[in-house]
Amino acid sequence: MDTSVPHSARVWNYWLGGKDNYAADREAGDQFLQNFPEVPAFARQGRGFLMRAITYLVRDAGIRQFLDLGTGMPTADNTHEVAQAHAPECTVVYVDNDPLVLTHAHALLVGTPEGTTDYIHADIRDPETIIAAARERLDFDRPLALVLMGVLGHIDAEEVPRIVRTLVDALPSGSYLAMWDGTDTDPGVMAALEEYNTNAPLPYRHRSPEWITALFDGLEIVDPGLVPCPRWRPNSPEVGTWADAPSLAGVARKP
Repeated sequence: MDTSVPHSARVWNYWLGGKDNYAADREAGDQFLQNFPEVPAFARQGRGFLMRAITYLVRDAGIRQFLDLGTGMPTADNTHEVAQAHAPECTVVYVDNDPLVLTHAHALLVGTPEGTTDYIHADIRDPETIIAAARERLDFDRPLALVLMGVLGHIDAEEVPRIVRTLVDALPSGSYLAMWDGTDTDPGVMAALEEYNTNAPLPYRHRSPEWITALFDGLEIVDPGLVPCPRWRPNSPEVGTWADAPSLAGVARKP
């Protein structure tokens, strides 16, 4: 582990207020803040959507199994914590290809005694391997939720539709896709990303709302549809500042 080089998962951890980051990560995060000062709010909005989506899936949809791809560095309110708070028997399987992330995950992402929290070291670009490993940990005869939170922007655009289609096709009927990603609707954010990506070890790209929407093809989208993260079933009538943040979030059911 080279702590002198910024790491995208640790930078995101820094923006979320986590402690698993180093000086190089904070320097890269602060540099990005100069061009995009709202990025900590943007990161928190994504985490807020995750919390509300997982709560909906457990409490309202009755889901008890979760496959979370692109885990990132553990912070607060991770998928297993939210799911198992509502139903302690939930099984959550995290997937990441970064040994650093998985090392922290094994140490910090500990579930309830009634439930199961497990990890798969695999690359999202290889969905077939992920599915094979997930079948050893999850019951594919029962519905489960596929969780993709702010991760697809790291993948080349031409690869993403195949990856999502392969993963969704493997899910049993009654399963759900919960996903958000960044949109290219804010010129200021796009300029900040362009500068960040020049030196970033793992670039992140925002895509058009239409492009992200197409990833939900064939699925039944849950109300309120595909909306910016803070507008998806907010906990109060006030969605907070920057309600039209450049993101698109949604939950959808596989018929």
